[in-house]
Amino acid sequence: MIQRKSTARGADIQGVQSAGNGRMTLKNWCVVLAISVGAITSAIAQSDFPPSASAKQEAPRLVEVMGMAQLEHLKLWYAGKAKNWDLAAYELRQLTNSLAEAAIFYPAVPVSNVTTMKEPLLSIADAIAAGDDRKFAASMRVLTDGCNACHSSMGRGFIAIGVPTGGQPPANQIFSPPGNSRKH
Repeated sequence: MIQRKSTARGADIQGVQSAGNGRMTLKNWCVVLAISVGAITSAIAQSDFPPSASAKQEAPRLVEVMGMAQLEHLKLWYAGKAKNWDLAAYELRQLTNSLAEAAIFYPAVPVSNVTTMKEPLLSIADAIAAGDDRKFAASMRVLTDGCNACHSSMGRGFIAIGVPTGGQPPANQIFSPPGNSRKH
């Protein structure tokens, strides 16, 4: 469960509630997810047991996972630009999950390609928690460079992702925070 905690500097994202009474921050959640992805992917890659036939049928195609990641990247950008930090935090979690799925379902994707994304993801989480739009934009550029480096390392450099340059999102979603004048 994601919760918000008000502080003197505004609202901090508290994160996912862990076992017991402790709370896990979004930053810690990203670290745990990155470590888990590495451990799970390593275990899958080293396993002598192939996935079951039904598991192979149920795993999404890599293009589907990456297509969702691209959409989440786009929505994360527009949420951050609109300073809708709740939506940005949500999209960051979705993007992080998509990257983890790519590593888990597709052992041919090097774990290092996913784990090197940890720092940009954490930097974005910090920017969201602080409501720092400049750090957010800079961190998104680093993340985007990481996406393109991963594509190049996989022989897919022709798939290039960019930070959106248009002022208006090409979607039907409203990105301004609740309570602000929303355009419908």
